[in-house]
Formats: sequence, structure tokens, C-alpha cells
Amino acid sequence: MILVTGATGNLGKATINSLLNRGIAPNDITALVRDESKSAELKSKGLHIKIGDYQDYESLKSAFQGVDKLLLISSSSDISKRFEQHKNAINAAKETGVGHMIYTSFDMKNLQQSIMGEEVQYHAYTADYLKQAGIPYTLMDNTMYADMIPFLAGKDILNNGISTPAGDGKTPFLPITEMAEALAVVLTTPGHENKEYVIAAETAFSFAEIAELLSDITGKTIAYHQPELSSYIARLIQMGASEDDVAYIARFCGAIAKGEFDTNKSDVRKLLGRSPVGLKEFLQSMYS
Repeated sequence: MILVTGATGNLGKATINSLLNRGIAPNDITALVRDESKSAELKSKGLHIKIGDYQDYESLKSAFQGVDKLLLISSSSDISKRFEQHKNAINAAKETGVGHMIYTSFDMKNLQQSIMGEEVQYHAYTADYLKQAGIPYTLMDNTMYADMIPFLAGKDILNNGISTPAGDGKTPFLPITEMAEALAVVLTTPGHENKEYVIAAETAFSFAEIAELLSDITGKTIAYHQPELSSYIARLIQMGASEDDVAYIARFCGAIAKGEFDTNKSDVRKLLGRSPVGLKEFLQSMYS
């Protein structure tokens, strides 16, 4: 039995779809959800549904019974709670005899020394804790989703240009569907125990280069603007984002500007047996 946590989130749903596309029977997949009212789509596909919360250790123990492979998608709760929640999941997996645990970590040059501080450090703490837990593990160090580019780059970028305070820093953006397929491979094939993979594109791009790609795709000149941080934050709030989310995104932009995501590593080809989808191809599907 494969169990996917965070099953109603973007990466969880995409991974379940990848598992089904690989021929895994729906009754061999369990979806862990916090809110059963959000599980109708998963139920309609024939999956098992378990109710569990990273904060509720007993609910995790109950949900993990009989699980062979467990995908722990990192928590989206308050930053201060995430490491403790992950420890709960790891401890519950160990107590219930889960055979293999896969964790979605984060790919940066140095999680411990990032300017983002505790917002990414918990990934390093979780990885260390999992390595010491004695459960066969796989760490999937994910880069930033290519799917985030429209949000980071600004509103109506084909007419207004890209506007983000990300400097000339480069990021190996990868579509979430590619990350999900890599996860599905690790969940369904042997030989991944006690390994760590970087899930990133093979080429990193700056936002200036993304503007050039979009110019090629659309036949229009797409400019790249680097606004002051204060005006960038004000724009995101005007678009409906919360102040906390905006501050978080702004710090991501700062990390991009410092080149923290440009690790020049990728294990996607090794896992998928092909090159990952290129950024131009992804942008073409989104903006052409």
C-alpha cells in the first residue's frame, strides 16, 4: 500500500495522478486528508481515504497501519510548527512499521545558511531526523515550481512585462507535474532506499532570460523590470495575497537574487529516463 500525505494539495494530487498513470490500482493508494469534505474527487477515483493531521499523532498511527511506502509532503502549517509535525509523521511511521518513507525536501545551496532562515531550515532538520530514524528513506530535494512563475512575475506580464525583485539570480524551475512523476517513480520502483535526489531542471534561468523566452514565444518584446521591494509587496497585496504570504514570497525573490537556488544539480533524467520538460516548452503551454 502506498500512502500519500497532503493528498488534496497541488503536489499530492499530481503525484496520485502520476501513480494512476503508471498503472497503480486505485485500491493500492491511500490518500491522507485532514478534511474529509475535500476528498470527493479522490474518492471518485477509487482511492482509500484516511483522515489524519500532522498535529495528531494518534491519527497518523491509525492512518499508517499497513502502509509499505509513505510519501511525506512537507507541511503547509505555520513555519514554527512544521518540524514538530514532520517528527510526528516520522515517529508514527517508525512505530507502525512503514517500510519506506519519501520526504519532499527543498533544493538550495545551503538550507542552514539561507537568507530565508527558519522558513527553509526545517527541511534540513526533517532530513536529518529522518536519516536517524532507522526507516529506509528517500529525500526528494525539490526546486521551485515553474507553476509559480506567473505569480512571482506579476499581473498580465505579456502586456506589462515581468516585474519582480529577483535580480539576475537563476533558478532551475521545474513543473509540478515533473516533480510528481519523479515521486511516482520512487514510489513504484526499487533501489531508492537511503538516497537523496535533486528534483530540478537541468538549466537554470533568470527572470531576464524568462522574459527573452516569452518574447520568442509570443513575438512581442517582454521587458524585465526590477521594482523596489516595497512596491512589489504592495502589488501582491493588491492582487489579494495576505501580508504574511507576500512577505514570504518577497524573501523567495531575495533568495533567487542571491543565487541560492542555482545548485547546478538534477537527478530528474536519472529517474524519468528522459530529460525534464524544458522551461520554454512549459511557458509555451501556458502563454502561447
